[in-house]
Amino acid sequence: MSDKLHILQKKINIKFKSINYLKKAITHKSYDSLNNYEKLEFLGDRVLGLVISKKLIELYPDQKEGFLDKKLASLVNKNQCLEIAKIIGLEKFILLGNKSNKEKVENKILADSIEALIGAIYYDKGFETSEKFILSKWKNFISLYKATIVDSKTKLQELSLKKFKSLPIYKLVSSSG
Repeated sequence: MSDKLHILQKKINIKFKSINYLKKAITHKSYDSLNNYEKLEFLGDRVLGLVISKKLIELYPDQKEGFLDKKLASLVNKNQCLEIAKIIGLEKFILLGNKSNKEKVENKILADSIEALIGAIYYDKGFETSEKFILSKWKNFISLYKATIVDSKTKLQELSLKKFKSLPIYKLVSSSG
């Protein structure tokens, strides 16, 4: 176990003061129902959102909130977290119960574990180290993002929500064919 943790620390280039945070970050509830990554995942999700939000405001000071919100959503969703976890090779380190770790780790577990890792880094090393870690792993994805083209129906719904605080009501006037 300690070899695994040592290798992971080298891989992410962070030496933990308390190795227990790192161990908890890679422990699924099937392995240990009490000491697992769930609370660290909760914290890591918020730290990730804060760091990416801050960076987006720095990069796009003249953009409106809607643009920033869509970009943020694309960068902190489960698919993006999964991709980062795979780049790190986190599946080799996850502790699962009743399974060999050689089996494929579920995508949701991997995505959750990267957030837990961020939470562990935050607890152990603080905000600055967490921010450096996140920005180093998400850097290429932040610059790759392409604005989504918004269709007419979505624009109408956004305008309706903004002006009337409700979605438009659609009525079928006629049907043919």
